[in-house]
Amino acid sequence: MSTPSFDTAGAGPEKLVIALSSRALFDLEASHEVFMTQGREAYCQYQIDHENDPLEPGVAFTLARKLLTLNEESRQRVEIILLSRNSADTGLRIFNSIAHHGLSINRAAFTSGESPYRYVAPFGAHLFLSADPDDVRAALEAGYAAATIVPSRPRASGNGQLKIAFDGDAVLFSDVAERVFKEQGLEAFARSEQNAANEPLPGGPFRGFLESLYRIQAEFDQPNCPIRTALVTARGAPAHERVIRTLRAWNIRIDEALFLGGKSKSEFLRSFGADIFFDDQQTHIGAASEHVAAGHVPHGVANE
Repeated sequence: MSTPSFDTAGAGPEKLVIALSSRALFDLEASHEVFMTQGREAYCQYQIDHENDPLEPGVAFTLARKLLTLNEESRQRVEIILLSRNSADTGLRIFNSIAHHGLSINRAAFTSGESPYRYVAPFGAHLFLSADPDDVRAALEAGYAAATIVPSRPRASGNGQLKIAFDGDAVLFSDVAERVFKEQGLEAFARSEQNAANEPLPGGPFRGFLESLYRIQAEFDQPNCPIRTALVTARGAPAHERVIRTLRAWNIRIDEALFLGGKSKSEFLRSFGADIFFDDQQTHIGAASEHVAAGHVPHGVANE
């Protein structure tokens, strides 16, 4: 299978479009347990019986709410789309919960058990977040930014500023450098990155999403910007230079860049106050999810 290209994926209208599954937006673990243990019919009846009981927020709820606050009466900067494996019948509870929580979400696709990822492109989504790893992999293979939301306990949303943290290699950037590290070791990786310091890295799956975020950020003075981004990478000097020059070549400003030289990322993410963190490695995601909402990006050499 050929490697998908992400350098232009998600390019499109200025409005930022995020597609969320119902299990990313709301806590559906109780009803999912009914589905897994009792089957589809029992699940459908359970959802109908509880369709007027609002669902509690899920892992991506705070992200969605903060994104929607970026909209103004005269300027819609963000749209949230619901992509759900529910049927329209069982999905009524989802829409009732959206109304209960006051979320401005009015477009959805209910696919009655089929994978909804194929609607990422028609909706023009820059990012797809789902609790289903297979749907996420399919979206990534099609060239779209996507992540598997990792279950974690609900957290206070903090202040109104939206804070998003990204790993570098295989997330913002391609995995070409990480492949050198995996195949030849740390010394070869550092040497290779020094030699290629002036050569921008190819884009990874989240390049288009970051570019869309930055277009919104550019509308605000930096001190008053409602979005703050961070690069949180295991890289350290001298492998930092190529990353900095790559972002400069892309004409993108990252607000904070943490070059951790192999230190655990989780405490730094908590200190940053991330509303969500994206990484390609399960070990990093598992530790981070103890402190912040996290999305696993099953892309690149670490996931082969």
